[in-house]
Amino acid sequence: MATDMILPVLGMAQDTGKIVQWLKVEGEQVKKGEPVVEVETDKATVELEAPADGVLANVTAADGDEVPVGQVIARIVASDEAFAQSATSVSTTTLSQVEKLPVGPVALTPAAESANKPGAPVSPLASRIAAEYNVDVHAIIPAGRRIQKADVLAYLQNQEKSPSTPGAARLLAASPKARRLATEQGKDLTTIAGTGPDGAVLAADVLAASVQTGDGQAVAVPTGEKALHPASAPAGEAISTIWRIMAERTTQSWTSAPHILLVREVNASRLITWREQLLKRSSAKVTYTDLLVKVVAAALRQHPRINAMWSSSTITLNDEINIGLAVATDDGLVVPVIHLADERSVSEIAQWRKEIVTRAQANKLRPQDLQGGTFTISNLGMYGIDAFTAIVNAPQAAILAVSRMADRVVAVGGQPVVQPMIVFSLSCDHRVIDGARGAAFLATLAELIEEPLRLIS
Repeated sequence: MATDMILPVLGMAQDTGKIVQWLKVEGEQVKKGEPVVEVETDKATVELEAPADGVLANVTAADGDEVPVGQVIARIVASDEAFAQSATSVSTTTLSQVEKLPVGPVALTPAAESANKPGAPVSPLASRIAAEYNVDVHAIIPAGRRIQKADVLAYLQNQEKSPSTPGAARLLAASPKARRLATEQGKDLTTIAGTGPDGAVLAADVLAASVQTGDGQAVAVPTGEKALHPASAPAGEAISTIWRIMAERTTQSWTSAPHILLVREVNASRLITWREQLLKRSSAKVTYTDLLVKVVAAALRQHPRINAMWSSSTITLNDEINIGLAVATDDGLVVPVIHLADERSVSEIAQWRKEIVTRAQANKLRPQDLQGGTFTISNLGMYGIDAFTAIVNAPQAAILAVSRMADRVVAVGGQPVVQPMIVFSLSCDHRVIDGARGAAFLATLAELIEEPLRLIS
């Protein structure tokens, strides 16, 4: 039985998704849960996994296509179904028809003959591939009644074997990522020496190559850290997809949501003791972020208005508490989500956090890793930041910025005492949360951090 692969919805404002690259080719065997295609959404670039075991078939979108959410982009069919589809796509002729065909090497089947006339049917995918390689589709002899992807690829392979044929297109072996990088950086793939199988051009080859200017001079294209920061990048340099998405979303949030910023300093001595005790009792590596997720989830349960969102001039209270963690990657900022954080133990939160952060840093996030967030934590304490404010991750109503833990002189019982302190900054969408509600949430958060035993009660 065939299973549809559908472009998922990852954000309330998302209407379309962009196919970045197919990780599997049509006709290839796939296993359930195996990454099949990279898709760019309004949140990040994610990998869509195969919903079932079988063969990838009926691919309807090519690399670079914008696809409406909810649209079927491929199907996973059983091996016998794939064979049946392949068999039925081949045009067959009866013995009597064969006898009527012209004798000689140019004899064509009636189906192929009609397909090569102007206006013959061509599949959308075959048309895109032909255009990419500058091939006249009417020069292709199809196996069936219309020109398919396989017919175009077969034609290109034949031309590759006979490069002297007039008007022949060269079939350049290159990975999808290499093609995308070459387009973004303005490089000619035909001038790049490939290091992959059979001389295929890989992404690393494109990054290592230089660009030829009009006067014949080679100019190196910056990669790595310099390529990640648009502010310091030379004019015209491409930025990563994730960085562009982050820029668009933060700009939209900052310009559309009226922000109110609340700051509170909290004594973290009990938080330190709590973590030390957990590390002694458990083999799991619990971090302060894990403890904060647990505490924030408990505080959100007491203040449901903070765990809300603004949509179409309406305030929606979320039943679930799903906390997103802002994670910095080489390509930009992404926000994977810990679902049902208030129902999980600290060790479960630690395990979940480790898994999603690892996937985020490896650019291997799944759609479910980004869906359903209701509140976000951005922790820059590990970078030595004393205090900062964050931009609300719309359509969520609030985001908590966490600074480093630092020893400061504070008054305890009327006497100056050195204590470990953390500065928390709560950014709120004022359409949902006013100052009093935000302050009440921070007060509860401070109480739970300064006395974690309150979590039990």
